[in-house]
This record gives sequence, C-alpha cells and structure tokens, in this order.
Amino acid sequence: MDNAVTTSRPGPLPSGRNLNKRLLAGAAAAGLLVVAVVVGQGLIGSGGQPPAPPPPSVTVSAPLQQAIDTRLQLLGQFAAVDHLELRAQVGGTLTKIGFKDGDVVHKGDLLFEIDPTPYEIKLSQAQAQLESARARLDLASRESVRSEALRRTGAGSVETNDKSIAEKRAAQAAVGDAEAMVRDARFDLDHCRIVAPFTGRIGTHMVSVGNLVSGSRAGSSPTTLLTTLVSVDPIYLNFDMSESDYMTFLRDRQKQTGPLAEKVQLSLSDEESFGHEGTLDFIDNALDRSSGTIHARATIPNSDLLLTPGAFARVRVQVAAPAPALLIPDSAVLPDQSDHVVLTLGPDNVVTPKQVEVGDLRDGLRVIRKGLSSSDQVIIDGIPTAQPGAKVSPHNGSIRFAADQAKG
Repeated sequence: MDNAVTTSRPGPLPSGRNLNKRLLAGAAAAGLLVVAVVVGQGLIGSGGQPPAPPPPSVTVSAPLQQAIDTRLQLLGQFAAVDHLELRAQVGGTLTKIGFKDGDVVHKGDLLFEIDPTPYEIKLSQAQAQLESARARLDLASRESVRSEALRRTGAGSVETNDKSIAEKRAAQAAVGDAEAMVRDARFDLDHCRIVAPFTGRIGTHMVSVGNLVSGSRAGSSPTTLLTTLVSVDPIYLNFDMSESDYMTFLRDRQKQTGPLAEKVQLSLSDEESFGHEGTLDFIDNALDRSSGTIHARATIPNSDLLLTPGAFARVRVQVAAPAPALLIPDSAVLPDQSDHVVLTLGPDNVVTPKQVEVGDLRDGLRVIRKGLSSSDQVIIDGIPTAQPGAKVSPHNGSIRFAADQAKG
C-alpha cells in the first residue's frame, strides 16, 4: 500500500474589517506596554528607590493663657446636722399620729399622743397629797406660834415648844415632797404628747395607733422606736482629702487673709455646673492611718430642701485666688509611666516631646503647671501620626476655653 501524504492548506484570509481590528488591538497593547515602562522608570528614578512620602499633617497651637484659681475637687456625701430617734419617755397606748410619713414638720408640731388617762389620775393624786401637806403645815405653823407664846409666859414647857417647831419643819418637808410629786406627775402627763424638737423631715412611723409603747425617762430600760427625724436646713457635706491635697490646702490657705479658703462649691449628680455654695467649717485633727486621708466637713444652706442626706455631690474647694496659667486640650497630654508628655513643634518642624506637670481639668482643658511656655507650639491634632524626632507638616489651630468655667 502506498504511503498517504497529508498536505495542510492555509485557511481563508481574514476579511478587511477583521484585519483592521486585529491591527488596532496590537497597536493598543504595544502602547500600554510603552506607558508602563515609562511610568516604571519614573517611579524608580535614577537611584532605583521610590521617593519618600510627604511628612504627616498636624495641627499646632500655642497654649491658652487664662487666669485660673487653685482648687481641689473631691467627692462628698450629705448628712443631716441633727438626726434623732424619737422614743417615748412614758409608756401607754398610742392614740394619735399627727403627721404624714415623709413630711417636713416644724418645731413644736404634735407627732404622737399616748393615752394620758393614767397620768391624769396620777397628777390628781399628787395634787391631793399636796393639799393635805399644806393643810398640815398650816396647822403645825399655828401650833408653833401658840407654843412659842406659852413658853414666853411660862405656861408652856420648852420641850413642847421644840416639838411644835419640829412638827412644823416636818410639815414643810412634806409640802416640798408633795410639790415634787406633782411636778413628776405633770412631767409624765406632758410627755404623753410627743412634739418635734426641731424642724426637719420625718421618716415613717414605726408603731400604729392602738399599740402599747414602752417608755423610759432615763433610757435605762427598753423603749419603743416611734420614728426618725432629720434636720434639712442647713445640711452637712462630708468628704475626705488625701494627704497631698491636704498639704496643698494648708500651704495655700496660709497665704490667704480673707475667707477664700473657707468657701466651697458643689455640684449634684445631675448637674454640670457648681451652682451651690457652702462654708468649710471642720477639718479633723488627724489623718486616718488606714486610708491616708483626713476628714473634712462643709455646711451648705438648703432652704429649697433640694439636698438630701445620703446623696453624693462633687465638692470644689477654692484655696487660692486666680493666677495666670497655661491650658491645653486634655487629649494633647500623653501619659508616660508616672509622668506626662506633650508633643511640641521644634526647629525645622521636628516633633519634640516635653515633660510637663499637669493640674486639674477645666472644661476639657488641662492645666499645665510646669514644663511649657506660652510660646511653645503644641500639637493638638494629628498626634497618632507625629513621631518624636520626625518632621511634620504643621497647620495653625486654636485652643478655645468655654465661657462658663463653672463646669470645670
């Protein structure tokens, strides 16, 4: 069999339109390749390294200068000036309650009444004994006069006269004893009515009408607790100062000649401003060894009865007059272990950290006591991108202090 020979034939040539499309596509691919080569050469540059990125952008500003007073801000708790547990001094059946739980009662208002009948009987008996003693004294006095007259005329003996004098003195003592019994009975009768010893807010009644209550004038036997009463105006604010705060208070207080160091301001839990004022009137005589604090107390007027014993409040003690100070945003102060650092703009726009001593917070701005000058340019925005020793691109900003410093 003869070997078969296969001959390949060329396919049909593309038409004119298809040929043009292929030529255009090839030209476009060649153009893109040229552009890519040119761009690559531009990025690499003559040295073969990509160009350095531009320095990060930050906002800088000089510290805000403001007259700031020296003050301490602490946490305190209200307490009543007077706190009383009302207990009966006489026993008996409770017949009346003269208040509504939680009311503000005034001095002298009737609170409770105990059945006075047994004590009225006791008073009547004491008064009858007093009348009897007075009658005996009157008789003894007349007999003493007659005995003295008989003795002078010699008709009576000295012994009889002495006896009449002794009987008169005994009658006088009996009168005194009867008068004491009357006062004792009247005391018990008067204390059947329990009145408010001072103006304040009363608690809930512990005993209902009809119950038998126990009383003791000397408190030597168990007594029945009737209710509690606390004064409301003025009111105490108790707080504790640390040893360092106490030393700051003492040193600044010695410089004051007026009552500035005795003034306190406070803010309630739902308030932003320090709108209440009071007077610092007590500091304890020793530091608490366990906590390292010293107890202090301020007296606050409470005519509107807004302040309640047991509630908490922020208290601010102003210890020095306003003096110039520098302030920056609190976010611009960076913690550095036990110290604080502020990033500033150095020569050639290089980030330069400065260690500072900070004070308290005033409406979002932190008081800087040491470490900054009024001419320093502090980085207040873009801090995460600012690295110490690196260059930055600064833009001018401003530090604003709120008009209401009381919010501090």
